[in-house]
Amino acid sequence: MAKPRRSVKFPHRSYLATSNEFGGRRDSMSSVGSEEAMIGGATSSPSRSQSELNDGNRSPVKEEPPLSEYEKKKQTFITRTIWTLAMIALFFGSMAAGHLYIIAIVTVVQVMTFKEVIAIANVPSREKKLQFTKSLNWYFLATTMYFLYGESVIYYFKHIVLVDAFLLPFATHHRFISFILYIIGFVFFVMSLKKGHYKFQFTQFAWTHMALYLVVVQAHFIMNNVFEGMIWFFLPVSLVITNDIFAYICGITFGRTQLIKISPKKTVEGFVGAWWMTVLFGMFMTNILMRYQYFICPVKDLGANVWTGLECTPNPVFLKHTYDVPFFLQPVLGSAVSIQPMQFHILAMATFASLVAPFGGFFASGLKRTFKIKDFGDLVPGHGGMTDRMDCQFTMGFFAYMYYQSFIAVHNVASVGSVLDTAINSLSPQEQVEVLERLGRYLVGQNIIRDKVLECMNGALSSPPA
Repeated sequence: MAKPRRSVKFPHRSYLATSNEFGGRRDSMSSVGSEEAMIGGATSSPSRSQSELNDGNRSPVKEEPPLSEYEKKKQTFITRTIWTLAMIALFFGSMAAGHLYIIAIVTVVQVMTFKEVIAIANVPSREKKLQFTKSLNWYFLATTMYFLYGESVIYYFKHIVLVDAFLLPFATHHRFISFILYIIGFVFFVMSLKKGHYKFQFTQFAWTHMALYLVVVQAHFIMNNVFEGMIWFFLPVSLVITNDIFAYICGITFGRTQLIKISPKKTVEGFVGAWWMTVLFGMFMTNILMRYQYFICPVKDLGANVWTGLECTPNPVFLKHTYDVPFFLQPVLGSAVSIQPMQFHILAMATFASLVAPFGGFFASGLKRTFKIKDFGDLVPGHGGMTDRMDCQFTMGFFAYMYYQSFIAVHNVASVGSVLDTAINSLSPQEQVEVLERLGRYLVGQNIIRDKVLECMNGALSSPPA
């Protein structure tokens, strides 16, 4: 039998013995392991696994050196470029696919932006104690979207909604239903108030309503622009993008004077230079888009796309008018000039996109500084959150809708939708039948329908319902 090796020492035993001499408890395995680690690596513990021994024999992995500022900027530029091209492709692809796809994109942007704006004011530790805070935020969003989308659908598609037996009650009582839905949320909010959290809850309530106005309501008018014609959606969006690009180019080229303290990189030279370039771009792009009815016609069929096209009587702003030229310009332009009025309107829209819409971005910058954040989110790599991209677009879309309704829209006295609205909501069932009979006689007299059609219709109206 081999003799034991007395020269071998077991440090962990002496350590435990020392610990027990003082009446202490035996240390845990983690403590023993840490003690073994403190003793030289030449002595190994039986508790070590073979894999740990193998790892110790391997050469240490060399850490990669940190990227230089140039490499970081290069990677950021590549990421931003790739995602910019992807968003441009999605944008133009959706426009070609039809108005319904653009509306879907606007809706997604609306919801994601609301989510980001709400998130920056949340306090997670308090949300755990107030479980209905987030639920109320989303409930008010759903209620607001139901009201706004319903208003648009009823206004633009009366000829479809008012003749459908299922949709008719929702259309005629839409505003009352929306009000009741909001009141339910309001009452639930009051009932959820909890002592010690009043200030936080009322702050969240006010913040939610601010986000609903600045994001959801303004985005709703962008959707209305789509219904009025694709040009009223594309032009405002492209004007803001063009202004943003040339503000950056002009700013880094010859910018010297700071424009506003809240956004120190913005310069007066870049601001003014971008204005001129945006006006030139607007006049050029308008001249192209006016030639295609797919862009200038209001949408009546959500299934339309760039391949099916649209047909309509063009708005007068897209038709050439003759204008007298002031005497001091007559040597250059002649006594009169023919031009579409839209070319004058685009000057106003481009000016707003250049001089006023950027303040939506400045507002967002101030908001981020208030909450000490760099971006609203990281949804779009290299670009930050959705709010960082859409801060100016909401203001511009709202202006475009108001400008269109005030100076450009042709408000017809009668349309199919308005006649149906009047007949359904203002006439009794007997009067509605009389209108139908008289309209049938008129159509027969104009040789639009045959006598047999009128006879069949009269027979169906005179027979009692089954």
